[in-house]
Amino acid sequence: MARPKKHRVLCTRAAYSCFKPNGIPREELQHEDLHLEELEALRLADVEGLSQLEAAMQMQVSRQTFGNIIKRARAKVATCIVHGHALVIQES
Repeated sequence: MARPKKHRVLCTRAAYSCFKPNGIPREELQHEDLHLEELEALRLADVEGLSQLEAAMQMQVSRQTFGNIIKRARAKVATCIVHGHALVIQES
């Protein structure tokens, strides 16, 4: 049985719900779902420039958990850019 998911502290909301390539309807694109915790990890690490330890403390998770979250988030963003997928930000 999996451990229960620990509460993450999120300090940001997405200004938009989707990013996609221009000129192609969203319905015709494959998409990647970016969860709010992944968006927060991207903000802390890549926008704010915090170390993994500082960002983990701010999200109230372990450094290893933060590392796993940021790794997933960066992979999703890279996949969308390289393959032209839509990036859909999930509110839940």
